[in-house]
Amino acid sequence: MEEELVERIVRDPNYQALKERRTRYGWVLTIAMLVVYYGYVLLIAFDKELLAARIGSGVMTWGIPLGFGVIIFTIIITGIYLRRANSEFDDLSEKIRREALK
Repeated sequence: MEEELVERIVRDPNYQALKERRTRYGWVLTIAMLVVYYGYVLLIAFDKELLAARIGSGVMTWGIPLGFGVIIFTIIITGIYLRRANSEFDDLSEKIRREALK
């Protein structure tokens, strides 16, 4: 019985759409995160003077807000993924479940 259920799910066009959309969206967000993270690392490696430059007359340098920006970016893209997962992806999963259990 379980093999039949798995086959019905795999053949379902909603499952194929879910798998494709979720995979593509995951890769887009992964690439965005890699660009931001490794961009910051490359700045550290190749332009230390920029990151060591002080902001105004205080002691804070540009490296601190840029590093904080990387952390905030991570939180934001996680929220973006969760919003889409909780709406579009969950709706498709529910359709798949209903069709498979008919």
